[in-house]
Amino acid sequence: MKKRVAILGSTGSIGTQALEVIKENPDYFEIEVLTAYNNIELLAKQANEFQPNTVVIANEDKYDELSALLNDSAIKIYAGNDAIAQIVEMDTIDIVLTAMVGYSGLIPTINAIKSGKNIALANKETLVVAGELVQKLAFHHKVSIYPVDSEHSAIFQCLVGEGQNAIEKIILTASGGPFRGKEIDFLKTATKENALKHPNWEMGAKITIDSATLMNKGLEAIEARWLFGLNPNQIEVVVHPQSIIHSAVQFEDGSMKAQMGLPDMKLPILYALSFPERIKTDFPRFSFWDYPELTFEKPDLKSFKNLGLAFEAMDKCGNMPCILNAANEIAVEAFLRDKIGFCEMTDVIEQSMQKMNYIRHPELDDLIKTDQETREFSKSLIK
Repeated sequence: MKKRVAILGSTGSIGTQALEVIKENPDYFEIEVLTAYNNIELLAKQANEFQPNTVVIANEDKYDELSALLNDSAIKIYAGNDAIAQIVEMDTIDIVLTAMVGYSGLIPTINAIKSGKNIALANKETLVVAGELVQKLAFHHKVSIYPVDSEHSAIFQCLVGEGQNAIEKIILTASGGPFRGKEIDFLKTATKENALKHPNWEMGAKITIDSATLMNKGLEAIEARWLFGLNPNQIEVVVHPQSIIHSAVQFEDGSMKAQMGLPDMKLPILYALSFPERIKTDFPRFSFWDYPELTFEKPDLKSFKNLGLAFEAMDKCGNMPCILNAANEIAVEAFLRDKIGFCEMTDVIEQSMQKMNYIRHPELDDLIKTDQETREFSKSLIK
């Protein structure tokens, strides 16, 4: 029986690749819902091709334009963030792929979990901001969360069949981004054009900048803590420039398992959607002869302070990861608009973590308030 899929963020990098995966496997999947924030032209094109039950555009000002583009279709059309949060409750959805960017994915993911929908999670910020709360809800509603990030998918794949065997630590691999090996003096003058040139992966602008600052790896560490029930000291980051080993698990007996392959997000997307089945693909295959050397380095925490800030937030827990995430989103947006420099992003995040009110055991309302207040404070730091 085909899985009926809702893709939240269908016009972004993960969303478009997910649709390619689904198009290549029509016997396994069909599209029930597509949502986007602003890109009505691509959303309408996707809707005409895949014929979902419903589409939602988050930007309410775009509703009339989207309706005009889909005028001859029977597809239901809604607008607004509230509509996205509500549409995931549809009985006809089997699995929700959350590929929205940043904090915006939190409430829809929570609502989908409360409605008993399994989650293919590409929105790491959901667990960064509210990991403990989300995992409790998933357990209560008997919902599975399948990671889509290549690193977390790798760990998940390494753990299949291990049952109750205890994890000693996990190793999250990082490419190092476009500025690997660069020092502070270089980074102070780094441009967004250079920061957006990732050496291995094709991703959206926000996650590419996060990769350049190593914040992305910090967010992934926090996400991994909640996905796999770890303590911060069980998570290690290793720079692996070739991006062939996607991550690894070391068990208590000292044995280590790693998942390898070419850098291609389609594989973890497909694995999350099809689990526990592996579907045959025509994806390019890895060859050892093409990669005679795989290298590994320690991350440079002196030049790339964001990774250290993320581990600090993870250690402190409470609403501190929420503060970290909100400040980072504001800082990245400002950098992309040429309002601050590359290293100034770290300054915004660090000051926000120092000044915002810390709550050790936040409820959802506390996290929503923390996010709003941190964004306002972060914006005040940007001239």
